[in-house]
Amino acid sequence: MTYKELEQFISQKMRMSHIYQPVMLLSLLEHRGVCHQQDIAASILSYDLSQLDYYTQITNNMVGKVLRSRGVVEKIGQTYSLNGFDSLSPIEVEKLKLELQKKLIEFIESRGDSVWSHRKKSSGYVSGTIRYEVLKRAKFHCELCGISAQDKALEVDHIVPRNCGGSDDISNFQSLCYSCNAMKSDRDDTDFRIVRESYDLREDDCLFCNIDEDRIIASNELAYVIRDGFPVTEYHTLIIPKRHAATYFDLGQAEVNAINSLLHDQKTLIEELDSSVSGFNIGMNCGEDAGQTVFHCHVHLMPRRKGDVDKPKGGVRHLIPGKGSYEA
Repeated sequence: MTYKELEQFISQKMRMSHIYQPVMLLSLLEHRGVCHQQDIAASILSYDLSQLDYYTQITNNMVGKVLRSRGVVEKIGQTYSLNGFDSLSPIEVEKLKLELQKKLIEFIESRGDSVWSHRKKSSGYVSGTIRYEVLKRAKFHCELCGISAQDKALEVDHIVPRNCGGSDDISNFQSLCYSCNAMKSDRDDTDFRIVRESYDLREDDCLFCNIDEDRIIASNELAYVIRDGFPVTEYHTLIIPKRHAATYFDLGQAEVNAINSLLHDQKTLIEELDSSVSGFNIGMNCGEDAGQTVFHCHVHLMPRRKGDVDKPKGGVRHLIPGKGSYEA
């Protein structure tokens, strides 16, 4: 292609759903028009801030921590330094580099493909985009023990493992520190096969287990969405787990994630459908004494508009007469 054709493609015709096209073309231009596929992949990786953050956590909380404890390196602020480097001659530096390369080669040859198997798609690779979204959703804390990413490196884990039928839907991911993830993996072959089978549980006489598919307006792997048959407000919506679970407290973490994902999607959709929506009530009835009539968990998403009631203060407190009004 001529310069003019390339310039026209880049400025006018290139349609981007991600950073990949410009990064690939940059790599080719920077390498005189020819570039190995791995060099292009490395360039793409350099722009992936979520992956950079992931390996920064590994640097600080794993490898950096070990080398600091051995007195090999030290860290000041965000910078590492090799202790004693100034005393090394150029020849000594080259000899040490060769020794390190030898260690790398020996390690990789002894382990084979298993060195990187945890990062490959066939055994649960998670893209940088999903990794970032899962960690952000967890507010950069382990969802099992609660530890912060500042204190321990976090990993993105399939809640229901792939080898037990789990999917790559974002609702099936959770944020775990490397310790909790390692402990969890020891029990996968037993616990999660039971979990997988339980997702198929349906009750013959349950309204929500046998919902008319024409009523479903959205769904993911573990939950679905319908509009309420007796709406309190316009676009009153129900988010319902596909598995028969009596109440919210009977749900697994994957189902909670699936429901939360649909809640966010529906909130955005309803706001787009009706600009007068200015708030929401989210709630569920757990147990007969709490008003539950259909004993299959369902989460209410009720849009609110300014002036739809005289005194909205108190919100869900109005479930008990006289308890809605209070002075803070």
